[in-house]
Order: sequence, then C-alpha cells, then structure tokens
Amino acid sequence: MNLEALRLPDEVSRRLQRLSGLTGRSRTFDMIEAINEHLDDLEDLSLAEQRLIDIRAGKSEIVPLEEVMKRYGLEG
Repeated sequence: MNLEALRLPDEVSRRLQRLSGLTGRSRTFDMIEAINEHLDDLEDLSLAEQRLIDIRAGKSEIVPLEEVMKRYGLEG
C-alpha cells in the first residue's frame, strides 16, 4: 500500500473525526471509502463524456433502450 500525504480543510477533518467517533472506524478507513466511491463516480463520468464525444463525432452508435431490453429478454 502506498503512503500519500494529503492536506484536508479543517471542516473535512472535523467531519472525519466526528464520523470515526460515531462508527468506531478509523479516519483512514473512512477516507479510503470516500475516495473509492468518488473515484467510481469520476471514472463513470469520464467514460460517459468520452462516449458522448464519440457519438457526436459519428464514431459510435446509439442503441435504443427498447432494443437493448429486447436483446436481453427484459421486455415487458
């Protein structure tokens, strides 16, 4: 595991301290959980943005929801 240094705003630090007191978990655990969750969101956003760029450039096709549902047997 890599060691990373990070400066936290006072309010974020207080919130982490309060959360660790409530849950009994370490601040490090909660920081890693928060970072992982936000990284997932950022990765999803980046993928969606790239997909939109590809669609607008004609490099990728749009598949209607109805077709996807039918293809995977999820229709009504």
